[in-house]
Amino acid sequence: MSRDEGVTRGCLRKPEFQMAVRILLVDDHPIVRQRLRTLLESRFGWAVVGEASDGVEALDKVDTLQPDVVVLDVTMPRMNGLEACRLIQQKKQETSELEVLFVTQHDSPQMMREALDAGARGYIVKSNAARDLLEAVEAVSQHRVFTTLGRSPRASC
Repeated sequence: MSRDEGVTRGCLRKPEFQMAVRILLVDDHPIVRQRLRTLLESRFGWAVVGEASDGVEALDKVDTLQPDVVVLDVTMPRMNGLEACRLIQQKKQETSELEVLFVTQHDSPQMMREALDAGARGYIVKSNAARDLLEAVEAVSQHRVFTTLGRSPRASC
């Protein structure tokens, strides 16, 4: 073993297999989409394939872009995220791998329950996105539930 191998082993190498994830961002605030895009694109192999500013636009882009994960806000004009999620679930029969992750300002157990009942696989709060977003997208892209409220993350299979 060379001197460099012993020092850098496991630190700089990329994983042998990194799952590619195609992501659609849906939020009515461009600055929020930009922040989320920056976080998501820091993960090797992940790509933000499109953005939408409301649920109506999101439904069109789900059809044309065929993302693996839709990162969706709850409160938006024209069509809110809960209704968009329900309609995405109806389309899911055509694209069975598609999952929805809510990233929202609503730090509410009731709202989280509504999102999961609408068919979402995950729910995180925007104020914790820097901490939770990558882990949440990874989980939902693997069809696992990921939810957080406040400061207590909960992930399950």
